Amino acid sequence: MAEDKSKRDSIGLNAKEGQTNNGFVQNEDILETDLDPSSPAAGPQHNTVDILGPGEPDVKDVRPYAGMPKEVLFQFSGQARYRIPREVLFWLTVASVLLLIAATIAIIAISPKCLDWWQAGPMYQIYPRSFRDSNKDGDGDLKGIQDKLDYITTLNIKTVWITSFYKSSLKDFRHAVEDFREIDPIFGTMKDFENLVAAIHDKGLKLIIDFIPNHTSDKHAWFQWSRNRTGKYTDYYIWHDCNYENGTTIPPNNWLSVYGNSSWHFDEVRKQCYFHQFMKEQPDLNFRNPDVQEEIKEIIQFWLSKGVDGFSFNALQYLLEAKHLRDEAQVNKTQIPDTVTHYSQLHHDFTTTQVGMHDIVRSFRQTMNQYSREPGRYRFMGTEAHGESITETMVYYGLPFIQEADFPFNSYLSKLDKPSGNSVSEVITSWLENMPEGKWPNWMTGGPDNVRLTSRLGEKYVNVMNMLVFTLPGTPITYYGEEIGMRNILAANVNENYDTGTLFSKSPMQWDNSSNAGFSEGNHTWLPTGSDYHTVNVDVQKTQPRSALKLYQELSLLHANELLLSRGWFCYLRNDNHSIMYTRELDGINKVFLMVLNFGESSLLNLKEMISNIPTRVRIRLSTNSAYSGHEVDTHAVTLASGEGLILEYNTRNLLHRQTAFKDRCFVSNRACYSRVLNILYSLC
Repeated sequence: MAEDKSKRDSIGLNAKEGQTNNGFVQNEDILETDLDPSSPAAGPQHNTVDILGPGEPDVKDVRPYAGMPKEVLFQFSGQARYRIPREVLFWLTVASVLLLIAATIAIIAISPKCLDWWQAGPMYQIYPRSFRDSNKDGDGDLKGIQDKLDYITTLNIKTVWITSFYKSSLKDFRHAVEDFREIDPIFGTMKDFENLVAAIHDKGLKLIIDFIPNHTSDKHAWFQWSRNRTGKYTDYYIWHDCNYENGTTIPPNNWLSVYGNSSWHFDEVRKQCYFHQFMKEQPDLNFRNPDVQEEIKEIIQFWLSKGVDGFSFNALQYLLEAKHLRDEAQVNKTQIPDTVTHYSQLHHDFTTTQVGMHDIVRSFRQTMNQYSREPGRYRFMGTEAHGESITETMVYYGLPFIQEADFPFNSYLSKLDKPSGNSVSEVITSWLENMPEGKWPNWMTGGPDNVRLTSRLGEKYVNVMNMLVFTLPGTPITYYGEEIGMRNILAANVNENYDTGTLFSKSPMQWDNSSNAGFSEGNHTWLPTGSDYHTVNVDVQKTQPRSALKLYQELSLLHANELLLSRGWFCYLRNDNHSIMYTRELDGINKVFLMVLNFGESSLLNLKEMISNIPTRVRIRLSTNSAYSGHEVDTHAVTLASGEGLILEYNTRNLLHRQTAFKDRCFVSNRACYSRVLNILYSLC
């Protein structure tokens, strides 16, 4: 009897002590045998089940045990010693999540806009016919550019800009396009272009290309259909009745071509005159025709779908002409009208920058925005506006709430023909003072239609000009060969119809001192190579520690790695006929770069008189004379040779842009401050 009672005690649950758990009884067979419903011992078992039932047992003196049913567990979970820690942990979790969300929102809210790819580094402009010949025919091509991408990456370039390569009769170089969707055979095939785009992107670079929508070649299919009055193409160009007698055209008005003489040409097929702002082989499209605008939109979409990252739109000021066809006013009102044949002899009030022109440009931007929605794939839009005033040029930036170009290309430095501190200063201040608030500047030292830097200013100014564009705020833009100091060739003999005045800056790239300067392995080149290619070439300058190429690479690397140069304030100190001085600085960084650039005769400068808190001795971070880099200079007496430039570095907490005296002489595009603690930029300075 004592043994039976012991077994029953192991089965039954004592509500007060809670020490026995049926789930842990080892011999279940014995239990099933002994628990006879008719036996007296069955009573305690039934009582145990009742405790676990739906009633409300008293658990005040019961301790938790493993395997207890949920009804009992709920009784314990409601007790304060279990409930309170659980609730505390829950609300701590909620508070932590909310704090994390709030911190994320706050960081996003105070963070300045990130620099886009077209702002983050220099652009490199390539004239494809002169960069590299891959098939020995004497003409540069797309494969040749692909072969030299490794070299371009050594320059720390971010964007490759290729000028026009469309199928063209090559009248006026690249502007007479026969088919906007085809590659000219001189440069290769569409497959070559697709391979080049893929290779450029594989290198982490971006690609922009030229596009001149104003006109086509007279061999374009659209023009052929238009001259025959075929369907919708009848009004794709600007046609007007005119008199044609004995081989002489009497135009409808006195409008002139950019290249001189009347801008109207009689067409024998249509028996009307068509309008051409440039050469007669380049008839102007009629942008007042919606079908023409739609055609151009589709061409933009075509190249964007090919992977192009942006466009440089050229000759946009010529897109529209006045409908009334009235004569334009003469500059010299006393001049005999029949003798007015040069473009500069008229005020072009009816043939440039007409009302509605910027609406068309904005429609280009809207088309490109459709391809900019994918993160990291923003499509850049630049505009070239040659010959326009600084005020007219700035309009291409757009309005505060209406986007247009990311920037109009700034070619004013490319036109400087006499170096001086005052002339360089005027270019810088005129752009920064007229640029709309929050917009991004850019600086070009050369281009296909400009005299090369070395030929314009002299060899000794190549390095200081490169130092200038890499230390100014904005995007530096380099024309191929300027990084090694190539100069214009002296003669250009070609059998094609060119404006030879702009040929001299398009000579083949000078890669090494082999035959044809390493540009081509063929027997001839389309233009002669520069006479100095044996000493002025990439291979030679790669091994020279004081070469123009070495300094260019150091400047581009400094620009890429220093927040002061990419995001900092620009504070203008002074200029004279010889030199200019300015600083780059950023809130949160107690370091300042002071640029001292000499474009005139040798000068002795006392920097202490200009900046009171500058240390007596400062470090030369970079110099156009590499022997000085890393050394220190006495700020009481800084000697600069002609064409010499210094980037000086010193520490200070008293930044110039905070000082009242410099309030109107400092500029920043997108204000940002640096936090050393968090290692982030923020905008609430």
